[in-house]
Amino acid sequence: MDKRRFTHPGGNPRKNNGRGFNRGFRKFPQRTMPKAELIAAIATTKALNEIKQTQPDAEYIPTNKFEDFKISPLVLENIKLKGYTTPTPIQDRIMHSIIEGRDVIGIANTGTGKTAAFLIPLADKVFRNKLERVLIVAPTHELVLQIHDELRGFARGLGIYTALCIGGVSMGKQISQLRQKPHFVIGTPGRLKDIIETRILNLSEFHNVVLDEADRMVDIGFIKDIKYFISLMPQVRQSLFFSATISGKVKEILQNFVRNPITVSVKKQETAEGIEQEIIRVAPGQNKVDKLHDLLRQPGFEKVLIFGRTKWGVQKLTEELIRRGFKAGAIHGNKRQNQRQKTLEAFKSNEINILLGTDVASRGLDIPDVSHVINYDMPESYEVYVHRIGRTGRADKKGIALTFIEQ
Repeated sequence: MDKRRFTHPGGNPRKNNGRGFNRGFRKFPQRTMPKAELIAAIATTKALNEIKQTQPDAEYIPTNKFEDFKISPLVLENIKLKGYTTPTPIQDRIMHSIIEGRDVIGIANTGTGKTAAFLIPLADKVFRNKLERVLIVAPTHELVLQIHDELRGFARGLGIYTALCIGGVSMGKQISQLRQKPHFVIGTPGRLKDIIETRILNLSEFHNVVLDEADRMVDIGFIKDIKYFISLMPQVRQSLFFSATISGKVKEILQNFVRNPITVSVKKQETAEGIEQEIIRVAPGQNKVDKLHDLLRQPGFEKVLIFGRTKWGVQKLTEELIRRGFKAGAIHGNKRQNQRQKTLEAFKSNEINILLGTDVASRGLDIPDVSHVINYDMPESYEVYVHRIGRTGRADKKGIALTFIEQ
C-alpha cells in the first residue's frame, strides 16, 4: 500500500476545509433515534456498570471441556490449533444440542463465540458423513467472509469444501464452485436468491441450515427472501437460528423454521460491561470535523471504527481525514467487494488505524483490538447503537464508545 496517500502535503491540515467541508455534506431525511433517549440509555448503562464493579457477577465456569463433546479427534485438534481452550457460555450450553441433531435458537450478544458454537458441530457432522450439506445465511458480505474464515480453521484437513455466495464478485465463479456440490454454502440473501433462480442451487439438497444474525436480516428487508428459502428446503432438516433479539417479524420466521427447538440465551445486558460509553457534545457553531480531528490526535486512539449514516457522507469524511494526515479507509455499499475486503485487511493489519463505515459494517465484523467506536452520526435506533459499539470491548477486553450529539 502506498503510504504517501496518508500523509498531508504540508501546511495546516484544517486550512480552508472548515465551512467548506460542511457545505459539502447534503442533508438526508433519515430517521435517527431521539437524542434524549440515547443519552438516558447510556447514563443507565454507566450506572449499571458502576454497580457491577462493586457487586461483580461470579465468573462463568463452563460445565464442559471441548473434549466432553462428541466430536472427532481431528476436529478437536483443529480447535486447539485455533487457540480455543475452554468453551464460551453459548458454546458450553448449546453445542450438545446441535451435536444431537436438535433445532436450536441461540440468543446472544455479539462477540460471544456463537459462530464457533454452530460451526464446530456442523464441521464434525459433515466430516462423519460427506453426503451432508449445510446452508448458512448471514446478512452482510463481511459476516459471510468471517464465517468462512472460521470454518476453514475448524475444517482443516477434513476434506470439507465450501462455496461463498455474495454480491460484488463474479457470479460465474460462484456458480462454478456450486456445480462441485460443496458441503457448505455460505451466502447473503440477495446473492443466494439470484443463484437459486439460475437453478444451479437446489435447496432441497440441504438438510442443515443456519440463519445467523436473523434480526439484522429482517431489519434490512430480507424477511421475504428468508421465507422463500425456507419454503424450498426439506421438511426434515436441522435448523439453527441465531439472533441478538427476537422481534415480532423475527417470530414470523421462527414459526416455520424450527421444530421443537432448544432455546439458549446468554444475554446479560444490551451492551458489554467492558465498553465505556461517553457523549461528545457538539455546540452550535462548532465544527464537527475539527472535534473529531482533536479526538483522533489524542493518545490511545490506536484502532478506531467510525460510523456514519450515509455512504456518501462516510466517503466524504474518509477523504477529509486522509487529507488531514490520518491513515483511514472506508467500507460501504458503493465500494466493490474486493475494495471492501482490501480495506478491512489493511485495518486488521494496522496499515490503517481508522476504518469508517455505514451500518453495513456494524454486524459481523470481528476485528481484534478495536480501541474506540465513534458514532459520528446518530444511529437510527438503540438496537443499531448496540450493534455498532459491540465492535469494541470484545472477548473480555476493554473498549470505548463515543457518540457525537449536536446541540
